[in-house]
Amino acid sequence: MWPNEWPATPRAIATSTEEALAAARARSEDAYRDAVADVESEDAAQVGLVHAEIIRALLEELHPDGLTGEDVQDVLARTVRSASEWFGELDVDGFVEVLTGALGVADTDAVRPRPRAGHALLIIAELSSAGRRTADGKGARASSSSEVYIRRAIEEIARSQTIEMP
Repeated sequence: MWPNEWPATPRAIATSTEEALAAARARSEDAYRDAVADVESEDAAQVGLVHAEIIRALLEELHPDGLTGEDVQDVLARTVRSASEWFGELDVDGFVEVLTGALGVADTDAVRPRPRAGHALLIIAELSSAGRRTADGKGARASSSSEVYIRRAIEEIARSQTIEMP
């Protein structure tokens, strides 16, 4: 499913991210925990880059005229509300950290006690479901919309890492 020319780590991140998003959409707590553990077994910095890029892309698509503080609060509230219906352990600070980090406004000097991949994945699941609702007005399931965002994120990161800066 993923390009053969991708190195092993991006392919593993893509696969485990896709599995975690599928588990989140299915609202399966056990499957989600297992999938998040797989994601978190990969390089945390690379996982964070990919997830932040996906979140930014989704936010840009959902808010083409710009993002306001209220928009960010709405994403946070929707994500917490949706996830609390099926996932037992929520840490709101983790969602705030992921959103502000993806937007480039987080305190990067703060020491993080644990990986935040699980938080990022729940935000991505919520944003991608909002995108489907916006696109068709009903919330129909896209066959693999997350695959498109994962692919774009990894390709954008690879592109940005190969450009020479002046």
